[in-house]
Amino acid sequence: MKILFMCVTNATCSQLAEGLAKKVLSDEVKVESAGTHPSKVDPLAIKVLHEIGVDTSDLRTQSVTDLSETFLHDLDFVITLCNEDIQSPLLAQAKRVHWPIQDPAALPGSEEERLQRFRTTLGHIGTQLEEFGREYGVLRQG
Repeated sequence: MKILFMCVTNATCSQLAEGLAKKVLSDEVKVESAGTHPSKVDPLAIKVLHEIGVDTSDLRTQSVTDLSETFLHDLDFVITLCNEDIQSPLLAQAKRVHWPIQDPAALPGSEEERLQRFRTTLGHIGTQLEEFGREYGVLRQG
């Protein structure tokens, strides 16, 4: 199974989803993330993923056009976060799913308030991933 997580900047929600999916979904699932206007990975996304033991060394922002043909071939799911209007002809064959999650970086606040929003967002994404993993039989065992 191949899953692509998409958001506009590929900096927060899709990065959180990619990192967490690699931890909670089985090794048979290939996961990437991309954005329509990629920027750079938000440091708070990296921080909250580290807090739960996720290796973030391979997380980077990218556009859909940066994805390998090998990954795009037979792509099963495109899961959009934050904005479901993300379109690309390269993704036409994949099943589209939308998880409406507010971007934790979109609101101002102190460092601690922002960090807490990232933790909350990661929790919401984790709930969605667990449901998805159970539904499709790809939740990591143990």
